[in-house]
Amino acid sequence: MSTPPPTPRSAVPRRRWVLAVLLLAVAAAPVALRYLVFWPLDQWQVDVDVYRSAGVSVLTGRPVYAHLTEPPQLLPFTYPPFAAFLAVPLAMLPFGVVGWLWTAAQVVATTLTVRYAGWGMLRHAGPWLPLALAAVAAPMLWLHPVGDGIRFGQVNAFIVLAVVLDMVAPRPRFLRHVPRGVLIGLAMAVKLTPGVFLVHFLVTRRWREAGTVVASAATVTLLSAALLPSASWDFWLGALQDSDRLGPNAGTANQSMRGLLLRVGLDGGVGTAVWLLAVAVVGVLGYALARRTYLRGDPVGEVAVVGLLACLLSPVAWVHHYHWVVVVVLALLGARPWVDRRRAVAGLAVLVFFVLRLPWWGIDWLAQPWPEWPGRVLQNADVVGGLASLVLLWWVSRRPVDEVGPTGSGTGAAATDTAADAPVRQGSARLP
Repeated sequence: MSTPPPTPRSAVPRRRWVLAVLLLAVAAAPVALRYLVFWPLDQWQVDVDVYRSAGVSVLTGRPVYAHLTEPPQLLPFTYPPFAAFLAVPLAMLPFGVVGWLWTAAQVVATTLTVRYAGWGMLRHAGPWLPLALAAVAAPMLWLHPVGDGIRFGQVNAFIVLAVVLDMVAPRPRFLRHVPRGVLIGLAMAVKLTPGVFLVHFLVTRRWREAGTVVASAATVTLLSAALLPSASWDFWLGALQDSDRLGPNAGTANQSMRGLLLRVGLDGGVGTAVWLLAVAVVGVLGYALARRTYLRGDPVGEVAVVGLLACLLSPVAWVHHYHWVVVVVLALLGARPWVDRRRAVAGLAVLVFFVLRLPWWGIDWLAQPWPEWPGRVLQNADVVGGLASLVLLWWVSRRPVDEVGPTGSGTGAAATDTAADAPVRQGSARLP
């Protein structure tokens, strides 16, 4: 099957873009209204308040990591010093304005993630691209990790977008001359969890990309240390080692494998040993799967697998860290879900699973005088869903590669990408 040529932007009627924006606004309205209008003010956008407070600390010279936000939250800043510099513009705006702008930016970032990670499917829409994009992006805003990101005013939507932009093929035009790995390195300097992609580059022997990640992260980190030496000292030799600064690790919101073990009573030395064994097993199998998706020429699948590993392997992974599910759904759907119905069912099943707020259903269940184990299963649903998604991605990786590649990054994409960025293929069946 031949790949449809890209539709020139000028060939898409402007009214369709306007209608697409309106559809996305309507889709985002329930989440935005719930968390920006009807949510209690003492819980309003608490994480973006942390970012803004860090920006204020940089401008005023107060200790970045000793300052806590206003009661009743009393939250510390937990990100590297480079993130505090990026938060300075937030400090120049009223907090109420920041909350609304940050929410709008998350909706835009999530939509752009769908645009670039789902391009293999969306490019078939031709002049109906705006409406197709809105139709695919709208339900992504209802995923409960995405909703929790909007609830708190989190940064994950931007981290995921940066990684997708760095990994997809072909590169967006505005990044054609930016080496692969730069955006992941900058994301790693903001939040340490994207470091899992550095490990992936090492496993797949992509030394240039790995070096670029390290160089870009190190450059901005050293610049931050030069400008904020005291804060850098406090973070790297103090705050980084204190996981309790992040919140109660055994709470339901921590949907990492370690969080699951803590909730079922495995703590101390035995719990640590079981967790390290689980990390080793899931890590080895997960990175092997990520390498397999790379060799198949499936960058969206790569991002999906490694993004899930960032959540599962980390000691602490809050619900909103699972923003990677947006990419997981697109990786499962592939380029033509209307043809491959089994992939369509897999993608839609993961979408529906993560739209449901199952961990909080578990909390409600455990508050009732009912058998405990169903509540415990529901309480750890995101961990289970993450592991199940890895199994589904493994199943996809075993399916034949069609003419447009697993996620549409074959025909047309490889031809426009640089030869140095093209992965090595297995066997003689070289993807176009």
